[in-house]
Amino acid sequence: MKAEDDSRLIQECLRRTPGSWEAFVERFAGLFLHVVRHSAQSRSAILQPADIEDLQADIFVAILEDNFAVLKRFRGESSLATFLAVIARRIAVRQIMTRRFAEELGHIKASQSSGELAAYAVEDSPFVEIQRIEDRELVRRMVNEMAGPEAAIVKLFHLEGQTYREIALQTGVPENTIGSTLTRAREKLRQQLAAAL
Repeated sequence: MKAEDDSRLIQECLRRTPGSWEAFVERFAGLFLHVVRHSAQSRSAILQPADIEDLQADIFVAILEDNFAVLKRFRGESSLATFLAVIARRIAVRQIMTRRFAEELGHIKASQSSGELAAYAVEDSPFVEIQRIEDRELVRRMVNEMAGPEAAIVKLFHLEGQTYREIALQTGVPENTIGSTLTRAREKLRQQLAAAL
C-alpha cells in the first residue's frame, strides 16, 4: 500500500470514520499474527491458538488506547506496516515475558516454601526468585530501586525482553559486559527478595 493510503487509513481511524477500524484490523491482522508467532519462536515460548489470539488482541487494544496514541506517533519515516510491526513485537515480547513470569510463579509457588525461595539457585532460570513474587508490581518497585545503567539493563532485559545487542545499542554499554551486569543485579534482587519474604 502506498504512503498516501497509509496516511488516509490513519486519518480515517482517528476521525472514527465508519468501517475504518474494520479495514485496519483486516489489513494488519495477518502481520500481527506473524509477529506474535515469530516473537514466541525467538523466545522459545510455546503458545496455544487461544494464546496467539489473545496476544493479537492485546496488540489491537494497545493501538486503540489513549484515542489511537500509537497511530498519532506515526511520522511516515517508514511504511505503516514496518512501524506497526516494531510496536507489535514490543507488545508481544512483553506479554510473552509476563506470561512466562506468571507460569514460573504458579509452578514454583505450589512446590516451594518461603525458605527455599531465598536459597533457590538462579543460574539456569534467571530471575526465578522474582518470578515467585505474587505481585508483579513489587518486581517493578524492586527494579525501580536500582540506579544507573544497571537499572536500565535489568528493565530492558527482564521486563521488555530485549536482547544483549539491543540493550547495548540503546544504552551504550558494551555488549560483552551486559551478562555480568545482570548477574550482579540478580544478586541484589535476591537479597531484596529474601528481605521481602
